Amino acid sequence: MNFRVVIPARYASTRLPGKVLLPIAGRPMLAHVIDRARESGTEDIWVATDDARVYAAAEAAGARAAMTAADHAAGSDRLAELVARLEWPDDAIVVNLQGDEPLMPGSLIAQVASALAGAPDADIATACVPIHDAAEFENPNVVKVVRDQAGRALYFSRAPIPHRRDSVDGPPPAFRHLGIYAYRVGALARFAAAPAGDLERCESLEQLRALAMGMRLLVVESEQTPGPGVDTAEDLACVVARLQPD
Repeated sequence: MNFRVVIPARYASTRLPGKVLLPIAGRPMLAHVIDRARESGTEDIWVATDDARVYAAAEAAGARAAMTAADHAAGSDRLAELVARLEWPDDAIVVNLQGDEPLMPGSLIAQVASALAGAPDADIATACVPIHDAAEFENPNVVKVVRDQAGRALYFSRAPIPHRRDSVDGPPPAFRHLGIYAYRVGALARFAAAPAGDLERCESLEQLRALAMGMRLLVVESEQTPGPGVDTAEDLACVVARLQPD
């Protein structure tokens, strides 16, 4: 099963400027993300960026790199630009691995790619993990997903879904969405070319655009729960503690 990994990695970040180049265990964060991609068994790793410093760090870590436009609204747009430039075939599978996920298991990268390869009727594959904590279930920064019996996404929301009507202790059977996506190249092109819809703007979740377009999103339960991504200085400290050699 062949697939490629593209890491969208911009330099600018509101909360942590230049975060993809911040040092972790003596190496830039981006190098650790590239390591995770390499552990997935992918046939090719690209970094799509808008900054020469990130480009140089990607090549130093052994990945291919490409400069993309600076005004992309989301990583998927940066991914789509690169894929179109490289003219990959419509049925090729590409995984979007965010540049601030140095603890994303290589096994999960491979899992979403394999899930998409095994589901010819799906356009996109992504992942989830069970929610067992009531505070996590209520947290609007935790994106929840509801699936049908075949594992296809019915809806994503920052709200606590599904809602349990009867009063009982603890959250209902719920799943946290993990922000990793495997796309068929043709589906990615259609998705990136479409305008944001009302649901996407309402929840600030671009995967709702795909659902509104009628795309089929397969959501697999992760075989391994990833560590945190890096959005804040506190997240960075947690990742450093995990990756720092003993």
